[in-house]
Amino acid sequence: MKFPSPSSAEAVVAITELSRRFGAKAALNDVSLYVPRGSVFGLVGENGAGKTTLIKHILGLLQAEAGSVRVFGLDPVADPVGVLGRIGYLSEQPDLPGWMRVDELLRYTQAFYPKWDAAYAEKLREQFGLPPAARLKTLSKGQQAKAGLLAAQAHRPELLLLDEPSSGLDPIVRRDILEAVIRTVADEGRTVFFSSHLLEEIERVSDYVAMLHQGKLVLCGSLDEIKGQHRSFTLRFATAQASPPTIAGALSITGVGREWAVMCNGARNELPDITARLGAEIVAEHAPSLNEIFVAHAGVATSDQPAAKQPTLD
Repeated sequence: MKFPSPSSAEAVVAITELSRRFGAKAALNDVSLYVPRGSVFGLVGENGAGKTTLIKHILGLLQAEAGSVRVFGLDPVADPVGVLGRIGYLSEQPDLPGWMRVDELLRYTQAFYPKWDAAYAEKLREQFGLPPAARLKTLSKGQQAKAGLLAAQAHRPELLLLDEPSSGLDPIVRRDILEAVIRTVADEGRTVFFSSHLLEEIERVSDYVAMLHQGKLVLCGSLDEIKGQHRSFTLRFATAQASPPTIAGALSITGVGREWAVMCNGARNELPDITARLGAEIVAEHAPSLNEIFVAHAGVATSDQPAAKQPTLD
């Protein structure tokens, strides 16, 4: 599935028919997507879906076995200098030198970026509540994530690349990262590409969404477009049904007895006639959440629900 972009030349990231294997495992299988400039692009997938592998290709840490990867129109493997200086990157577990103080980390990082904005860095440090003299190893996990994010974006990169930026953080810290940082970056005309296992976060801040499942792109497009194309219905039959009803075009059908929940993609107009022929009526209808849409397409749940009930995503 390919993301319908006006032109790959207008995209900050252009990935075309990318495939990658690790031994017998296909980590990425014919993935094509384009990240428009100035947008927030969210990437979601279950554990092992290929999200981190995709990000490593964008950073030039892995070379495409098939297909191509272009960042700012450049090959990140062949021209790392031309690409990495324009990217801010934060991994799920920032590898920060624990012996450094916060102010020392900023001075150290500044040396690598000619466009480092010292005033902006200081503003972020104050906003994040990071004491300048505090040793990084003494900071909480949330504070370390903020320190890593500060270092990643104080040079105002054209592309902010975040791999699970809020993993393991409390809701207040997640809100700070998402609302106070990601949207601000996009509002300045820069681009954010981030992966997350929390679909409600992606739904709150993303303009575009891509869903990976077992290395394949199962859904990709603008958030408004994706949500607008999907509808959920509750059907009620006159008598209990021993098995799920057969409904052409349905992505998922779940239920028992007389009531069944149906998820459809673009088949809203046909459903009343179909259900009438089956001897059922539509008793409820709603716009599904991004989590419900993902489950319908990939057949797996996400960890938006309590950890004890859902598998962990990477």
